Amino acid sequence: MSFYEKGAVRIRYEEAGSGFPLLIIAGGGLNSTIAGLSGSGSPFNPIEEFKSEYRCIAADLRNSKGGQSSGPLEIDRPWDAYTDDHLGMMDHLGIDKFMVLGFCIGGPFIWNLLKRAPNRIVAAVLAQPSGSRPEMRDLFYENNTKGWGPELIKSRPDITMATVAIF
Repeated sequence: MSFYEKGAVRIRYEEAGSGFPLLIIAGGGLNSTIAGLSGSGSPFNPIEEFKSEYRCIAADLRNSKGGQSSGPLEIDRPWDAYTDDHLGMMDHLGIDKFMVLGFCIGGPFIWNLLKRAPNRIVAAVLAQPSGSRPEMRDLFYENNTKGWGPELIKSRPDITMATVAIF
């Protein structure tokens, strides 16, 4: 278990294997964790599958339930804050160019990585991407305000449900 730290941000990450770097982002919405890659929510364990060919890197998402990463809620730039975490971790590891595989919420994170660092990403795969359906337009918001937010504020008295709703 290793940590990358920058200011108030502390990101727990793990590495396995060797070869060309592959950043793997677990599904689970804002509760994305390394453990989620080997759990029932993942169609397969990508670290186990790819570590014989690639240097696999995975991290707990900042402030995820069950994870060990933490940092402020950057209300004005939530997607960019998470992208900062991913790129900062790769910088910390001395990695310039890498591939990325993301499940569920990993899809939107990948789009932001491609937007912010197009020259660093050599390949990207969005698996089980999250999205929106007309009959469940607010599902992501409801999951986060009912599942992620209440758990977060239990451990972080500096954060309120009003802040979670804005985030």
